[in-house]
Amino acid sequence: MEFVSLSEYLKGRYGTKVYKISLSSGCTCPNRDGSVGYGGCIFCSEGGSGDFAATGISLDEQIKNAKALVDGKISSKIAKADRKYIAYFQSFTNTYGDQDYLMDLYERVLGYPEIVGLSIGTRPDCLSNEMIDFLARLNKKKEVWIELGLQTVHETTAKFINRGYSLDVFEDAYRRLTSAGLKVVVHVILGLPKESDEDILDTVRYVSSLKPTLFGVKLQLLHVLKGTKLAEIYEQEAFRIFELDEYIDLICKCLKILPKETVVHRLTGDGPKKLLIAPLWSGNKKLVMNTMRKAIAELQ
Repeated sequence: MEFVSLSEYLKGRYGTKVYKISLSSGCTCPNRDGSVGYGGCIFCSEGGSGDFAATGISLDEQIKNAKALVDGKISSKIAKADRKYIAYFQSFTNTYGDQDYLMDLYERVLGYPEIVGLSIGTRPDCLSNEMIDFLARLNKKKEVWIELGLQTVHETTAKFINRGYSLDVFEDAYRRLTSAGLKVVVHVILGLPKESDEDILDTVRYVSSLKPTLFGVKLQLLHVLKGTKLAEIYEQEAFRIFELDEYIDLICKCLKILPKETVVHRLTGDGPKKLLIAPLWSGNKKLVMNTMRKAIAELQ
């Protein structure tokens, strides 16, 4: 089965392996502070789904620490001084807050020569025209991606997970972002309560039909994490959680649907082991990825 992974895309574009480093903008979320709702999406942890990013320290320190974290996990032959990075602002809503502060932050981030691109996680209802215009200008200097957590195309599920916006809001944001020349990465969660496999594939079909063709997609396994509303629901009524073979089978079906041009940024995702309630098998990343690679290779 042919698809373009994120690592392949980055190596093709930059001629070398590129590493993601998780940074924090200090933003919160309108779905937490009352502007849209309270409590956030039911699956979102206290870290705002960015549990691997440092907070409360300067940008220089964040970048230094994030690079050291990458260095500790890899055995690359590329000298540290020659490594390239994508700065990833994942936690909470990174276009929600003081726009002048955020614009200055993102401009400073891209001033680091080793940082070749910027990935900003946000909500489609938090993208002013001014911010989009600014990011489009940055995109002419270095690559900028905007990551949107769609999760599902089904409005009933969206209300259940407390997403806080309707599909037409996503569609408007996608149109404005792509019209400005920005690359969009859409997040889809596989395994949301009450959704069948066919419901999930409907969401994948929807993102596959977007025009212009979607730049990137993240297929995220649903994790039940301690301290979330989802964990409370799971304790009360243990809804279906994928077994490893079921999840891999579904991933293969998703990959058959996605356009070949769409870069697959993620096939499963990581939940912090100290917070993970289910599925416990997802904590064995090596097993998951090896099993998945084998299943995908067999479909070639």
